[in-house]
Amino acid sequence: MRIRRNKTTLLTAVGAALLLGLTACAPAGSAGPGGVDDSGDAPATGDGPYNLEIAESPEFEEGTTMAELAEAGTLRVGTKFDQPLFGLQGPDGNPVGFDVAIAALVAAELGIPFENIEWSEAISSVRESFLETDQVDIVVATYTINDARKERIGFAGPYFEAGQSILVAAGNPEGIEGPEDVEGLPVCSVEGSTPAATIADEYGAELLAAGAYSDCLDPLRNGQVVAVTTDNVILSGFVDQNPGEFELVGDTFTEEPYGIGVPLGDDAFRTFINDVLEEAYEDGTWARLFEETAGVVLDTPEPPAVDRY
Repeated sequence: MRIRRNKTTLLTAVGAALLLGLTACAPAGSAGPGGVDDSGDAPATGDGPYNLEIAESPEFEEGTTMAELAEAGTLRVGTKFDQPLFGLQGPDGNPVGFDVAIAALVAAELGIPFENIEWSEAISSVRESFLETDQVDIVVATYTINDARKERIGFAGPYFEAGQSILVAAGNPEGIEGPEDVEGLPVCSVEGSTPAATIADEYGAELLAAGAYSDCLDPLRNGQVVAVTTDNVILSGFVDQNPGEFELVGDTFTEEPYGIGVPLGDDAFRTFINDVLEEAYEDGTWARLFEETAGVVLDTPEPPAVDRY
């Protein structure tokens, strides 16, 4: 399986693509003028900003979610709008990032083009309820698979393995080296998230619960909190987006397998998405999508094994 391309070339090209996405109208990894991918690799022949081949008239068993979605020609996706590298809303209203690319991959295998995806902002506290109340078909939103959530929804994947980390102000004025150093100190994370529970319950931090991770940045800037904690990939995006302001400290201290949320009990839909992911692992599509999004900052890892529980 191919894991990396020429990093220097890729960083330059994709950085340009990201800049274009933030300042003009095309998101990361999009086809540039003349239909040529901004990464400088193969000509863009696929659909949408991630150049994905759309399945032609896919056939699914009658009555399945896949059949209903393919017939409708629309996929409703819940994702984050404030997380650089994974889900960040662009100026055209569409989010960009690795989560967005994974959602587009699922849509493509259903025969649904990118332009027919309906995006909803799914902050951490509403992800389960969005699926339970049929507001979205899937949630792809840096969404850690855990047993408590499995009681309310189903998960396909994982499609990425992250780990909880700690973000502090540049220069680390409090001398924090790991989660053991924040006991009794104010730390910001998102209400209802796994990292918030971990830092408060296991490490004794005084939690400032925010609605979104980006809402934690100003409290860190003004000293209201000494740190922000969530998954390392999310925090890496904030470091990249705010040069000179923040830094990551210590090693990751949890395992956070990111899954795709689906309605509880829809095992056929989970199986379909798992098949899509494994095929993308094998043919290199997963690695390409990562490199064109989060890979601007992060090294491309091996894809995680799908858990067909």
